Amino acid sequence: MPHVVKSTIIDAPTDRVWSVLRDFNGHDRWHPAVATSAIERAQSSDRIGCVRRFRLADGSELREQLLALSDLEQSFSYCLLDTPIPLFNYVAHVRLLPVTDGDRTFWHWESRFTTPAGEEKRLAEMVGEEIYQAGFEAIREHLREAV
Repeated sequence: MPHVVKSTIIDAPTDRVWSVLRDFNGHDRWHPAVATSAIERAQSSDRIGCVRRFRLADGSELREQLLALSDLEQSFSYCLLDTPIPLFNYVAHVRLLPVTDGDRTFWHWESRFTTPAGEEKRLAEMVGEEIYQAGFEAIREHLREAV
């Protein structure tokens, strides 16, 4: 079972980073892989159990469900419900922590999932680089543009 763990330091306070990441339906405004996003059944994007349906830049569609959200811990968890990518039982966790030296943010993003035999390495690298690392860089750019 692949276990992808990525982390980074963002040069912004946790409250500022959290204000962007907290919106479970907002990743189409900052992640380069996501073209459009909508929460199904007109639910609030911070309601546990809400489902976001989004279209990637390549046209494929995914559905993810919010499993947990904590403003106190600045964290959330979600799972994949439907995806054309063979990631099964995918559950991810995002957590922000303050770096008091410079008022920066430590961002931890991890997931576990199963894949077809022989696909573990390729798909773990895809998740780590094309989703997580690309997301880190996109948030940096998004926060620079918002200043």
